[in-house]
Amino acid sequence: MSRMTNTAGTAQNLGNHPGHPARTDHTEGVVARTIEEQTAKLPSDIFLWAAGASILGSLTLKATGRAHDALFVGQWAPTFLLLGIYNKIVKVAGSDAFSAGYQGGPR
Repeated sequence: MSRMTNTAGTAQNLGNHPGHPARTDHTEGVVARTIEEQTAKLPSDIFLWAAGASILGSLTLKATGRAHDALFVGQWAPTFLLLGIYNKIVKVAGSDAFSAGYQGGPR
């Protein structure tokens, strides 16, 4: 089996942590890093509750005859779920996992 290599020759060996292949010298920008730091502070279930509230709000609006508003509010649910996925990814494999001092292991 052949092993893939970085053709640019800029890969850094970060200790071969399981699930974290050697990374290139690409880094996150200040804005992305700041967003990741703040997002990682939120518990993941907030996004599930927000999506559920959006669905219930949409059903309530539909039942009260406000169909247009119901569609608007109902479309928030996928956005909240995607933000929850982003939140989980940041916690598990965000750029902070590769910063100085990363020791590996569960968080």
